[in-house]
Amino acid sequence: MRIANLNGRAALITDAGAIDIASASDGAFGPDPMSIYTQWSEFVAWAPTASLEGATAWEQADLGIPVPRPPQILAIGVNYKDHAAEAGIPAPDELIVFTKFLSCLAEPNATVELPSEDVDYETEIVVVIGKAGHQIAKEDAWSHVAGISVGQDYSERTIQRRPPVPQFSLGKSFPNFGPFGPFVVTPDEFTDRDAITFRATLARPGEEPITLQTGNTNQLFFPIDESIHRLSKIVTLLPGDIIFTGTPAGVGLSRGILMRPGYQLTTTLDGVGSFTNEFVAQVESR
Repeated sequence: MRIANLNGRAALITDAGAIDIASASDGAFGPDPMSIYTQWSEFVAWAPTASLEGATAWEQADLGIPVPRPPQILAIGVNYKDHAAEAGIPAPDELIVFTKFLSCLAEPNATVELPSEDVDYETEIVVVIGKAGHQIAKEDAWSHVAGISVGQDYSERTIQRRPPVPQFSLGKSFPNFGPFGPFVVTPDEFTDRDAITFRATLARPGEEPITLQTGNTNQLFFPIDESIHRLSKIVTLLPGDIIFTGTPAGVGLSRGILMRPGYQLTTTLDGVGSFTNEFVAQVESR
């Protein structure tokens, strides 16, 4: 099952087109996309019965933020073995956790204004929580997951590393620094929910696109179920929470590639879909 935000309304994406959830359910859900996650158990019981008769065509430009107002945004650092190796960081014994602020979230195909010449990319699997829980056992963790998306954790590295102590959350929270999507995909859509592949490619003016990052969640230090288990030892996870699960090798700091006006970065969740962010110079303060 694939769930999208189309022009501010929750929709099921099917081979026949988009199904408006509020209309198809006679008002039992939606139209606010957040209503899906606050009623997740009821929604997954209803969705298989939804009629496809009202399916309509849709465009990439219709896509909004899949989960527009998550109660909490959690992000995990240094969670891929190859990224730790390229950064020269020892394997972590515990989760490295920070947050991105709500105002940085963006629709998948957002245009990103660059606040400086030190903006990096980090391609990540994003987990959406559908069932609240505290102290969730690892073996129960997947039952709390509504779905999976792919996203970018854009980072302004100068602010992130600003002394006297790092400012991870601020450096990663400029407007449109948290695009994700294109849909929320339920775990049953993946052949192996513990080995989800994704990638990012960069197109620069006048050049052939290049692959920047390729990742597979089977390379996580803390897999999705383990991450949920450890986070929930402290945090009560809520319906609609999103978790950025970490980035694989190939970030700009290691490759010497930082975002510039005119660049286009395409992020792909294999077997599901892609989105593209274009970068522009920041508009001068008014």
